Amino acid sequence: MRIGSVKQLEFRDFYRADRDACLRAVLASVGDRHLAEDLVAEAFTRAWVAWPKVGRHPAPRAWVVRTALNTRVSWWRKRRREVASDGVPDVPCTPGDDSVDPGLLSALRRLPPRQREVIAYRVFLDLDTEATAAALGIAPGTVTAHLSRAVATLRGQLVPARSPEEDR
Repeated sequence: MRIGSVKQLEFRDFYRADRDACLRAVLASVGDRHLAEDLVAEAFTRAWVAWPKVGRHPAPRAWVVRTALNTRVSWWRKRRREVASDGVPDVPCTPGDDSVDPGLLSALRRLPPRQREVIAYRVFLDLDTEATAAALGIAPGTVTAHLSRAVATLRGQLVPARSPEEDR
């Protein structure tokens, strides 16, 4: 078996196993399904090109998500310099999209960007606090604080308030 074939098989297995988790994490962070798909496709393309390095990374899924989110910033910076045309509204999740609940996605869009990123890494990628901190370049305590604030905000938006009569 050729070395190139081993590389292809390893990457194919990684892609098949982790694409959906990466897409959900990016979707939770950016809030737009089409943009998330484009970003994840770009990130996986970059992962393929750098697979010898990415394959040895301690958290390859986190590498892909971080690359996708960095790509979004790069695209935004490039577009910022372009002349704005008629605004195109964000395309919400389609009704048949069952990867992320539309109500949850709407609530996630209202969170500050860093809280969305922490939710994406901790919840959608199931990374621990230390791995999330390393991927985002922040302290573990900052991850914990952002996660706590995000969960409290989401709970307030998504969980119906109980009336005093229900507590009896």
